Amino acid sequence: MALIKINNLSFHYPQQRIASLDTINLQIEQGEFVVLCGTSGCGKSTLLKQLKRELTPHGEISGDILFNDIPLADLSPRQAASAIGYVLQNPENQIVTDQVWHELAFGLENLGVDSMTIRRRVAEMASFFGIQNWFRKNTMDLSGGQKQLLNLASIMVMQPELLILDEPTSQLDPIAASEFIAILHKLNKELGLTIVLVEHRLEEVYPLADRVIIMDQGRIIANDTPSKAAAALKQLSVHHPMLLGLPTSIRLHHTLGHNDEVPLTIRQGAQWLSQHYEAVDVLPIEVEKQPQEPFVINAEDVWFRYDKNGEDIVRGLQLQVAEGEFLSILGGNGTGKSTSLNLLSGLLKAHRGRIKLFGKALKTYRATELYNGLIALLPQDPTTLLVEKTVALEFQQMTNQTEDIKQVVELLQIEHLLTAHPYDLSGGEQQKVALGKVLLKKPKILLLDEPTKGLDGYSKKILAAILYDLQQHGTTIIMVTHDIEFSAAYCSRCAMFFDGQIVSEAEPVTFYSGNHFYTTAAHRMSRHLFTHTVTMEQIAALCNTQHHVGVHR
Repeated sequence: MALIKINNLSFHYPQQRIASLDTINLQIEQGEFVVLCGTSGCGKSTLLKQLKRELTPHGEISGDILFNDIPLADLSPRQAASAIGYVLQNPENQIVTDQVWHELAFGLENLGVDSMTIRRRVAEMASFFGIQNWFRKNTMDLSGGQKQLLNLASIMVMQPELLILDEPTSQLDPIAASEFIAILHKLNKELGLTIVLVEHRLEEVYPLADRVIIMDQGRIIANDTPSKAAAALKQLSVHHPMLLGLPTSIRLHHTLGHNDEVPLTIRQGAQWLSQHYEAVDVLPIEVEKQPQEPFVINAEDVWFRYDKNGEDIVRGLQLQVAEGEFLSILGGNGTGKSTSLNLLSGLLKAHRGRIKLFGKALKTYRATELYNGLIALLPQDPTTLLVEKTVALEFQQMTNQTEDIKQVVELLQIEHLLTAHPYDLSGGEQQKVALGKVLLKKPKILLLDEPTKGLDGYSKKILAAILYDLQQHGTTIIMVTHDIEFSAAYCSRCAMFFDGQIVSEAEPVTFYSGNHFYTTAAHRMSRHLFTHTVTMEQIAALCNTQHHVGVHR
């Protein structure tokens, strides 16, 4: 039975000539796990918001959406609020109360549910999600993973029939993201909950899907099982940008030109490699290079706490970065990575230790000197930088140099967004606009906090090319990220942040091939054959030196 029926749905944002959704026809069956994907700005989030009428954006809409054969507009407020649950991308944006137990009860209280039922449902959900150990904590004290888990539990306590999630793992570290996805799988298989999930990080969710829907320019271009959807995408175009976002096992299969069954999971990919290729270890390991003085950034024994009597978030941070380096900092949610970026940028002041930029104490720089061409920070939430009515005005706010604006717009491939309101853009498009504003300052030191969040594989490749060009011109880049694949492919050095400080650092191959969990999908899939492969391209290079073992047996 179809839980959702969408008939000829089209949608235009105000004053936009091109449709964000163009004649969408779709059915979602009861109990399905549907993964919706596509390049940034293809209409995924806009489509999701049409399914939750409280979040439907302003604009011109046509067509019908039925929920259990009832027009969405005809659902009672109670039905609309409880039957359709929605988890946002940013965990912070959905939490409305100060304590965990109150957050769990909040929705039911607003529906007027009696107190005994509330207590029973809250106890059930807290137990199911393992929340009982932090049931009475303040919501501000939770990690990012805990906050997103709380958001999910707060929706599930209302017993929805449909759960919609818009990139729910984009701000979670890899381990927290895996745990969150495992819970979604459990909800779907054990409770029969219908799930529609938008994601760019497809490694783990793609194989779990009953059906994958791929969108492009407001239209559905593939709608089938995971294997068939990937095949349909490749048949459309071998150069389609969405192919870069598919799981590593599928991309490797496509790259090596095999015609057998496509492996979807890490395990299937490892087995498939063993069937066709032999173990070899000829990839040279890069010689370890320590940053050389004079350092562009030098942090020595830096400590920081938000409250005078509170616990230290950053604990004895030591960091030296040379000119033109691209350093990525990885680690779990809440370990102090973003706080460290704010310290390096001068937005926060350490209570102990010292930070030098170009050999000069950070605290001696005037703000006008610091933030006009010396250092710039792209924050985790791009909307904090978006204050104007159009994207064009956002850029004009930063500079009156038309040629500079034109160059940044062309680099980021966002010409089509100039007349749009920044808050009508997708998360990935907002990220590009915010990055554009930062780049217009032409900083010598560029600090990036989760810059690939919301970006598809093709947009990440564009970003990597921009950052590489900046490096070649002497810009020093420090990136805090949960995107292990991006870090492994493009950074010159990687560092692990734990317990308020950097505990290890190395170049990407050494760093990721030495980890068991905190490593790339490519390494997990190939390490039984190739010891030092951490990217899909490295695996393909070694495979291409061999004959297909499986063919010649």
